[in-house]
Order: sequence, then C-alpha cells, then structure tokens
Amino acid sequence: METTRFKRVVLKLSGESLAGNQGFGIDLPTVDEIAAQIREIRNRGIDVAVVVGGGNIWRGLAGSTKGMDRAQADYMGMLATVMNSLALQSSLENVDVDTRVQSAIEMRQIAEPYIRRKAIRHLEKGRVVILAAGTGNPYFSTDTTAALRAAEIEADVILMAKKGVDGVYDSDPAKNPDAKRFDRLSYIEVLQKGLAVMDSTATSLCMDNKIPIIVFNIDHHENILKVAMGEDIGTIVAS
Repeated sequence: METTRFKRVVLKLSGESLAGNQGFGIDLPTVDEIAAQIREIRNRGIDVAVVVGGGNIWRGLAGSTKGMDRAQADYMGMLATVMNSLALQSSLENVDVDTRVQSAIEMRQIAEPYIRRKAIRHLEKGRVVILAAGTGNPYFSTDTTAALRAAEIEADVILMAKKGVDGVYDSDPAKNPDAKRFDRLSYIEVLQKGLAVMDSTATSLCMDNKIPIIVFNIDHHENILKVAMGEDIGTIVAS
C-alpha cells in the first residue's frame, strides 16, 4: 500500500460539483466519477467522510432574498443536501463501496441520524460516511458543517473541492486576469482579507481546532485522489 499523508479526511463537495456542465440538478456521470475517486482514496486506507452542499438544487440565501423566511429557505437547502447525499451513496454502492448517510435532521427511512461515535465507528470499519442536512440548524452553511464534523471525527484535513477555480485568489480570476493565486495562507489572513475560502464561522472553527484546509479544482481528472494522496495541488490554509 502506498504511503499516505492523511489518515482521515473530510471531503467538502459543493452541490454544483454534482451538476456537471449542466449547472443544475444531479448529473449522474459526474457523480459516478467522483464516487470512483472516493473509492480509490478508501482503497488506499484513508478514512473518508463527505459533506455535500445543495446549491445545485436550492440556494437558501438566494431564496430568502425573494420574500421567503431565511430559516425556512435554509431548511429547504438542507433537504437538497440529503438528495445529493443519496445520489452519491448510490454511485458509491454501485462501485462496491460500503457507505452510510447520516443526517443532522432525522429521517430514519432513508438515513441514519448523525451520531458522532457511530460515524467514527463506520470510518474505522472502512465505510464512507456522507454527512447530510448540514448542522441541522438554519443560518449555518455546509462549510461550517465540514469544519464542525472534521473537528468531531478528528479528521486530519478538509479537502475543499471547488468548481472552476484551482485555489484561493486575491480577486475573482474569472473577472480579473491578473488575479494572484496563493499557494499558502494562514487562517488569520483568510479572515482579514475576506477571501472566499469558506465563511468566517467555518474558518474560525478550523483555526481553533488546527484543521488545515486544502482548496483545489474538482474539474481536473483525479484531483480528489491526488490531493488526498498529498500531491501539492491548490491552496493550503493552515496555521
């Protein structure tokens, strides 16, 4: 077995990363490709927990700007993450990866309730755990979920997959061709500069618990596997 840099990782996937080129909904070939990479990571002895966003189906904050109560819109977004989690579970099981979905909002017919010790036990048994429904509370993003769950399960790192961008920049590279990409940043620099790595609550949680974040581009083939194996890809946020 190859020597691995990490023993346990939290993979943070945006909802958009499951949509493929169509930009919305769930693109099954894209989900299958992600599942194949997760299988390769698991086969190398790395524990994998996954947190999936829901922006390909519903964006709670956008919904709240159209006259909907913010908390109600956020709950709808949590349900979207459950749909994405079930799609990913199906793809993983199609390639013989034992998988459990744990939901922060109880829905026992389709997912286990999130229980920290049970999640850790699943990981120890070689199962992939998909953590759905965010934290179960409105006003908290799935970025914060990734940071919170990483601390709870004692993950070594958060692998933050971004669609269309290969790291953290000082400005939007899609709008500014001279935007500078950072190879490494401290948590404080991210907070002070207001960089779009993850929201400030999530960044602060990672800083307090000394959990590094690696931001990388999910669009390139096998990048999930490469970053999990310790290749120098994207931007590292650490102490």
